Amino acid sequence: MVTPVSIDDSIRRQLIVLARRSNARVTEFSRDRPTDWRPGEVRDPAGTLWPYFTRTSAWELIVDMLEGGHDVETIELQKPPGAKGYVMKIDLEPNKPPLYVKLQLGSGKIIGRSFHYSKSE
Repeated sequence: MVTPVSIDDSIRRQLIVLARRSNARVTEFSRDRPTDWRPGEVRDPAGTLWPYFTRTSAWELIVDMLEGGHDVETIELQKPPGAKGYVMKIDLEPNKPPLYVKLQLGSGKIIGRSFHYSKSE
């Protein structure tokens, strides 16, 4: 379920701080925390040497979007039940679906749950 209200500034700051730290980023799949993290399949419009996002450039984009005030919606995750997720839909290129990014906060960590083209638009 998506709420129409964007996140508050303290959550945004926490997401930014953790997304900047390479040792605070987690993207591993688990049964309790399914992950669909595919930066290598998403075209990077700013890519000069490589046309697709890398793990690092994906996180750089997330930080840029958060710092720029991009809308972030709070959702309730199914796994783990009751946990909060933070979703951004980012228009990267015309004639392409938006990029779907879902994040979760952990204990001193930011968990990348989704980074792929949106399937619903």
